[in-house]
Amino acid sequence: MHEIEIKYGEKAEMKVSRLFTEEGRGPYEGIEWETRRSEIRGSDGQPVFSQDAVVVPASWSQIASDIIAQKYFRKAGVPADRAGAWREWQPKAGKGMPESGIPESEASGAEASGAEYDSRQVFHRLAFTWTDWGRKNGYFDGEADARAFYDETCHMLARQIAAPNSPQWFNTGLHAAYGIDGPAQGHFFFDPETGRTVKSDSAYSRPQPHACFILSVEDDLVNEGGIMDLMTREARLFKYGSGTGSNFSNLRSMDERLTGGGRSSGLQSFLKVLDRSASAIKSGGTTRRAAKMVTLDADHPDVEKYVSWKAEEEYKVACLVAGSSLMRRHLASLARALESFRGPEADRSDIGKNPDLAEVLGRALSDGIPPSFLYQEFRRLGEEGGVSEAALFSTAWDDEAYNTVSGQS
Repeated sequence: MHEIEIKYGEKAEMKVSRLFTEEGRGPYEGIEWETRRSEIRGSDGQPVFSQDAVVVPASWSQIASDIIAQKYFRKAGVPADRAGAWREWQPKAGKGMPESGIPESEASGAEASGAEYDSRQVFHRLAFTWTDWGRKNGYFDGEADARAFYDETCHMLARQIAAPNSPQWFNTGLHAAYGIDGPAQGHFFFDPETGRTVKSDSAYSRPQPHACFILSVEDDLVNEGGIMDLMTREARLFKYGSGTGSNFSNLRSMDERLTGGGRSSGLQSFLKVLDRSASAIKSGGTTRRAAKMVTLDADHPDVEKYVSWKAEEEYKVACLVAGSSLMRRHLASLARALESFRGPEADRSDIGKNPDLAEVLGRALSDGIPPSFLYQEFRRLGEEGGVSEAALFSTAWDDEAYNTVSGQS
């Protein structure tokens, strides 16, 4: 365990003792590094992400390498002149071979790409920023303690002894280490100098490093604190990698009277809208879905509908998967019945003159294939000369079947 001595006085100051590192030796002494290729494939076997020359500790699993490369490496906007800033905090490397473990020529090319490629770039921007915050707020007893904090933190991140939450990996240090910034997104921060909550004027100078937020919601459609305002607040948090949770018991149930004389469309209708909003936003801009927790008091009038919601949606997915497979088989039989017909072209789609076609259509209707769908296929046959290749859905979480139903976020 680290020993951190805190002195109490006009301000708190920390003495940071070293446990894993030695002063002047850098944070990574004794750690071996590897250059790997990272590739992640979807449920259909096709690559959804790939990156070459990913530098990570040799002790890391391939899964850990893939996660940092796909989820947490900054993909654009890293200035070439600051991409190697982490080396300034390391002991001098041998001539022609930086501590990254890859040749200078390759490192220069990777750094000029505007994307992070070395896990030490990420460790540096995290530890450097935390250290900088500590300095500015007078946390450290002296510069030696600040440097010890930096070295120990980098070492623990590299050895997987400790790790921050996802929003830290996504956001922290992009401004402090690389100068990356963007327009304000509506975030607030506490200003210790004034003792007030202040609205930020930029996206990354005061990053969003927190993981989970509990948000309230009032029974109001468009005003501050209401349902649509909740959607905006959630989108802001999801965008930068955080999750949210809300208790929706304040919302009135279906068919309750409205002040204008109408009746409420009910809790579930708004939960579906909020669910689709969350599904559309990738946390931190990567492939990960936004994390959203929904709770409801047991005495809410719509609680039974709420409790059965997920089960009903799972049933829909099962129907989509089973139905798509069934329809595909019948369409294949329909195509064969049309292709194998040996007679005048005008008689090919006549069930009175094509017995195989009549049998296939009878089986399809018997299995519940909608007549309207079969009619569409006949129209397509007349216009395009063949039946369509129907989509085949699966129970993969990122497949279109689950994207089609609600309650998935």
